[in-house]
Amino acid sequence: MRTQMKVLLCASEVVPFAKTGGLADVAGALPKALAALGHEVRVAMPRYGSVDGEKFGLKAVGSVKAPLGGKSVMVGVEASEAIAGVTTYLFDSPEHFRRKALYGEPDDGERFGLFCRAVIEFLRRSEWRPQVIHVNDWQTSLIPVYLRANYAKDKAVGRIATLCTVHNLAYQGVFDRGVMEKLGLDRSLFTVDGLEFWGQVSFLKGGLLFADLVSTVSPRYAREMQTAEFGERLEGVLQKRGADLFGVLNGLDYEEWNPATDELIAARYDASDTTGKGVCRQALQERLGLPRLPEAPVFGFVSRLAGQKGLDLVAEVLPSLLQLGVQLALLGTGEPYYHQLLSELARQNPDKMALVLGFDNALAHQIYAGSDMFLMPSHYEPCGLGQMISLRYGTIPVVRETGGLADTVSEFNAQTGEGNGFLARERSSVAVFGAIARALLTMQRPNQWAQLMRNAMACDFSWGRSAEEYVRLYQLAIERGRR
Repeated sequence: MRTQMKVLLCASEVVPFAKTGGLADVAGALPKALAALGHEVRVAMPRYGSVDGEKFGLKAVGSVKAPLGGKSVMVGVEASEAIAGVTTYLFDSPEHFRRKALYGEPDDGERFGLFCRAVIEFLRRSEWRPQVIHVNDWQTSLIPVYLRANYAKDKAVGRIATLCTVHNLAYQGVFDRGVMEKLGLDRSLFTVDGLEFWGQVSFLKGGLLFADLVSTVSPRYAREMQTAEFGERLEGVLQKRGADLFGVLNGLDYEEWNPATDELIAARYDASDTTGKGVCRQALQERLGLPRLPEAPVFGFVSRLAGQKGLDLVAEVLPSLLQLGVQLALLGTGEPYYHQLLSELARQNPDKMALVLGFDNALAHQIYAGSDMFLMPSHYEPCGLGQMISLRYGTIPVVRETGGLADTVSEFNAQTGEGNGFLARERSSVAVFGAIARALLTMQRPNQWAQLMRNAMACDFSWGRSAEEYVRLYQLAIERGRR
């Protein structure tokens, strides 16, 4: 019989309460999957001003005092059952969390340090205590540090195991060393073997060093992040924790992303009958003002508009790509440079390229369903959800061979009929254009393309599989903690 585990997942953003990126999707979906496996999972996050208390049925369950800057800050705690089978605790200090944006404030170090301390103080006074605390990214990475450095002898929380998951190593929570005194962290921790990072303090480095186990969001990225190319100056720390570092591929919520039931797209379809995909294609062209040309391959792109996503590589091949008679549907927001560059290209090619700056959930669904191929040539990609969604919708991914993209997309082989997409193996515009060319050539062969679509839609990246792997890591973290 399965042993039930008690797990607290801590994250700075959680769907459906607050979201800026993929972390929120994971933090909302994984607890549901763990609960479905019979485990008792609770979630902790800050109570931002954007969280609708009435909509999510928030109820006060207590308050705690947490030290900050030599003072005690009163932090209220509210609970919600908005995630099925999971209690979510929202920690409320209006002065610190009820801001216009989730991140990017001058006092982010103090804000999230306070959150970490408040979570521990709440658990010390709670009748419910987890066996494992699962922290995610830099915003919650001080929890393992506090437990080891400030609460090691505490009978209530001193023995709780920890798992630290890195969703993107580029974001590390680096602050001036003065933040340590404000957060009650002993100056002895400011060493090369502690929180010190090039003369400053790195919250994420603390999580990597002090947690019982470390994980990231794909097996390939777990290997890549230990190299100088992808390690963001933390590769030495990650090599040191190599025996305790694991890669677990993120899952996809197939209740939300399912072309057979998706009410946001023009027509439903599945692997046995993809007729509706053609209807979705025409509807997408109409919505974006593109000519309804049935012979023009449609490429979709839904992502942050940032250098990481390989937009520099896309920009280099765009003129050649547009000459091939394709259409592009792009949705996203991000760096001003790419806003300007892509807007100008769309203005110059109104019949071939449509750009929507911002985020529109319905349009995202429609691009996944209505495109023939999905572009994702990222320079690095810890996991990536876009390629998983596109596979589900029979939209063939054209990606760079890196991180989670390499773990989920395999090159189509026309001779064997195996594979689900196309990969650019080198980090260059030439390699990206080559992968696009192979995709376009295969699309001209209907039987091969039909097989490729079947392969894509047969892929299973459900959260149940990933949740089982996390349970194994929780058990291992407990064993390591006992040592």
